[in-house]
Parts: sequence; C-alpha cells; structure tokens
Amino acid sequence: MSPLIPKGKRPWTTDPGHIHDAPHPPPMPDEPESTAGSSASPPGPAAESLEPIEVRQAVEEEREPHGDPAPVPDPSEVEVPKELADEIRRAMKRYPRKRSAVMPALWAVQRRYGWCTPKGIRQAAAVMGVTPGYLQAVASYYDLFRLEPEGEHQVLVCTNISCWLRGADVLLESFCEAAGIDGPGSSQDGKLFIRGFECLGACDLAPMASIDERYYGPLTEEDARAAAEQLRSGREVLPDKRLEDRPAAGGPDAKEVKG
Repeated sequence: MSPLIPKGKRPWTTDPGHIHDAPHPPPMPDEPESTAGSSASPPGPAAESLEPIEVRQAVEEEREPHGDPAPVPDPSEVEVPKELADEIRRAMKRYPRKRSAVMPALWAVQRRYGWCTPKGIRQAAAVMGVTPGYLQAVASYYDLFRLEPEGEHQVLVCTNISCWLRGADVLLESFCEAAGIDGPGSSQDGKLFIRGFECLGACDLAPMASIDERYYGPLTEEDARAAAEQLRSGREVLPDKRLEDRPAAGGPDAKEVKG
C-alpha cells in the first residue's frame, strides 16, 4: 500500500505488519484444539518432564590492586627537550581537544628515542597534561608504535596480495639474510629490524618496503642486500627506488613526452 495514503486511513497504524491477518499456527501434538489459538497454553507432559534449571550466582573475585595509577606528571618536575615539547604543542594546536594529539605526540617520542620509552612517554604526558598510562595504552594498541627497542633502522616489507604475487616472501627472506637473522626480528648489532607488514598501500610499487618510514620499490633481492649495507654504513638508501624522489605526473620535474 502506498505511503501517500492519508494518515488516518493507513491500516498499519492499528495493525502494524498485518500480524492479525496471519492464520493461527496448527496445534502441537500434546496441545488441545481449544487452546491452539491462545497466546498461552497449559504445559503438556513434555514440559512437566523437563528438569528445573539450576541457577548459579556469578563468582565474585577480589584482586589485590597493583598500586595507584600514575598521576599526571607535574611539568615543573619533568625535564622535556625543547624540540620535543614544541613539536607536541604544535600538534595539540591542530585539534579542539588535547587528547586528540596523542598519535602525533607518540610519533614525536618514537622519532626522538627510536621507540616509545617510558621516559619519553612521561615527557609527552607532562606536556599534554594526561597520565602516562593513557599514552601507554594507545601506544600498546597500534602496531607501528614500538614499546621496546627493535633496531636503529626499521624495514617493513609489504606481504599483502599484490606484493606477494611479485615475490614479497623472497624479498623478506633477502632482507633477513642481509641482516643476519633467521626470520623477522632485530639484528645482533642492533642496526636493523626486519619484519613483514600487512599492506602498505603502494601496490603500484610491488614488491615494496618501508625503510625508516619512507617507501621504496619495486625492490629485488639485490636491492635488499644493498639497502642493508647502506643502512649500516649510514649512506643514502636506494636513491633510485625512493618513491618521494619520483617526479609527479605533470609536475615541474616531469619530462616532456614527445609524440
């Protein structure tokens, strides 16, 4: 029926879904004919034979508290590097609520110390006016925040379908071999941390990797060995494979295509 019918003549206002038009269900085998259409029927022999359900109370468990939560650090008692404090304050100005700047604040800590150290988290908490536990909880949730040292340089090899089809598993093994480790993890010299990562969103570069938060690709086994040597020696890493150095289509560095 059309919803354009005047409101007073709409049948579903008194019979929503037309449930009263449905036929009554057939009687059950143990149900008398006279009670087939009623909403409640007396229990039959099958119902009387059911055992009562035992009601159990929830067990109350008492745990000893581990201690009072750490309060918001007093800025006058925490020595915060000026560069770190300035970066966090600039991030806080971009958001209506200071807690919204927790992600860039943690990134600032990780870039400065290599990982989210307890000291760095306490410094960021003092600048933001939040508890260290709040920052710790956010850092522990997201995969790219590191809560322990994992190597000076981080290499994330994309292992999603596009890169995998083009040899990402072999590329990951090549990086691990170059780092001197049997599988994903940190090298013994503490210089490299290698691991696979589920999709870095650069399928056109497959197979590719993120090296110190910069995208490189397409990469080969030789590129993996070269990148490991360059990272250890402090040299520029794969300048010909770095995404950010590629000219944009139609940009000022784009070469003119002649027909």
